[in-house]
Amino acid sequence: MTAAPYIKVLVLDVDGVLTDGKIALAGQPHDETKYFHVHDGLGISLWQKAGFHTIIISGRNAQCVELRADELQIQHVKQGSIDKVADINLFLQQLGYSPKEACFVGDDLGDIPVMQYVGYSIAVQDAADEVKTIADWTTKRMGGCGAVRDAIEHLMRANGSWDKTVSILSMEHAKQ
Repeated sequence: MTAAPYIKVLVLDVDGVLTDGKIALAGQPHDETKYFHVHDGLGISLWQKAGFHTIIISGRNAQCVELRADELQIQHVKQGSIDKVADINLFLQQLGYSPKEACFVGDDLGDIPVMQYVGYSIAVQDAADEVKTIADWTTKRMGGCGAVRDAIEHLMRANGSWDKTVSILSMEHAKQ
């Protein structure tokens, strides 16, 4: 399926999507180590530079997720979510968008309800088979290995903003 050009909000799961799903516990509550891919970070920056919104939602709580969200200037973050559909809907209302204008990127069975709720859904390459079956599109890369960048490029090419945004970024870097 071709990406929906009307997507304005990208909603990302964390474990298995922004990360490879591995969790290193350090002993303190919510003190976890997760690895984030720089390609995903640049993709998110491009997405937001083009005027689109990003939401991070996770069933877990980890301080490193807040740190990464701050680095990427992602203002809408919900950790410890027990109802991703309700939490996403709250953020969408705050932003003034409908579920049809949102895309969710997921990897595991708990993501299926929200993937069915939004207007477009993407599974990472190493997602559960059930998730890939219901997804509108599947990334070429695995979660935590640039899959979010794949998703963003896919969406931005569909709405025609990829080339222009990359060009703007290139000009900004040339000035530095």
